[in-house]
Amino acid sequence: EVQLVESGGGLVQPGGSLRLSCVASGFTFDAYAMIWVRQAPGKGLEWVSRISWNGGMTYYGGSMKGRFTISRDNAKNTLYLEMNSLRSEDTAVYYCAKETDTVSEYDYWGQGTQVTVSS
Repeated sequence: EVQLVESGGGLVQPGGSLRLSCVASGFTFDAYAMIWVRQAPGKGLEWVSRISWNGGMTYYGGSMKGRFTISRDNAKNTLYLEMNSLRSEDTAVYYCAKETDTVSEYDYWGQGTQVTVSS
């Protein structure tokens, strides 16, 4: 059974930092690209970041560039998202997802972790 379990969310002040984790199981983690997406209250899903199977290629949504860093530890089957200089508009539920063999298609999602940026 494929499982993706996110953690690390919480309440942080503007300008603060958080590190999200996504522990994967039930599939060959180092064979697939992974992504982070988010959903703010009352809004649709927003693509945040993507990392290739070996971590060699990373991509970011426009407002995340320079502030967020995606990484992975294939030995630990874990995906990370380091978030710095957080803003109120970063408040959302953050989800990790597994890409299929087809780029930009995703077949498994985690349950999400809440990030709230507020003073």
